[in-house]
Amino acid sequence: VGMVFFFALAAKEVFEATLPGGPLASPRRALSPLAAAVGGMAVPALIYVALASIRGPADLIRGWAIPCATDIAFSAMVARIIFPSTHPAIPFLLLLAIADDALGLIILAVFYPSGALSFSALIGLMAGAVLLALWLRRRRTQSFWPYVIGPGALSWGALYLGGFHPALALVPVVPLMPHSSRDLGLFDPREEYRPDTLNRFEHWWATPVQVVLLLFGFANAGVPFEQIGPGTYYVLAGLLLGKPAGILVFSGAARLVGGSLPPGLRTSELLVVGIVASIGFTVSLFFA
Repeated sequence: VGMVFFFALAAKEVFEATLPGGPLASPRRALSPLAAAVGGMAVPALIYVALASIRGPADLIRGWAIPCATDIAFSAMVARIIFPSTHPAIPFLLLLAIADDALGLIILAVFYPSGALSFSALIGLMAGAVLLALWLRRRRTQSFWPYVIGPGALSWGALYLGGFHPALALVPVVPLMPHSSRDLGLFDPREEYRPDTLNRFEHWWATPVQVVLLLFGFANAGVPFEQIGPGTYYVLAGLLLGKPAGILVFSGAARLVGGSLPPGLRTSELLVVGIVASIGFTVSLFFA
């Protein structure tokens, strides 16, 4: 439940980056990070499968998804240490990581199910969440709490009962909250003075989310290395070689068909983004 609000803040920054003035304001700019997310999953998986097929043992092939994941919490934290807060690499990485996590949760449900999937529960409750959020917005509801308690709870139930991880529950709700018409820039201090619902949501949750991330780290750290073997090196090769290569190649392919990088993001910086995106952590643990 706590991580729901972290993903919501990340989704808020990505959504605002798609508004006029934002680094992802046009489909041409959004195409490249979405393609990069696909490449950042496909190439590591191919490297892992190739190594496991050639060098064995063959039963390790089933772990092909482990090097696919990008952990949005730790990747975003590292990116903010490396890049200035206004750098276009950060929204690019956030969009890439959210797309990666969404695809990762689908892979988890389809190839590594922990229980029965229920698409009727997913679609029915999610449709109710979206319709309720639209109704609140039409009524010009300015407080963010009704959006969290109503549509947020329905979305959480839709994902949970549908067999998917509910941490992304507020991601479809965030764009439906009343928001500014233009993007000032990622983490721009002038957002402090914007009175719209979405910015007030961010201001209220910014500090609690830092506590959530601390608890998240405590809850998931301390995984013992009981054995290091071939699978260890296959995962490392997939992450450290496949992630940067897949992100560079697929974002380059997207540019060939009309996509573009955000202004100010150079290829050398995209390589750094690819290395940062190789931090897998939580979703990798689910796959393992």
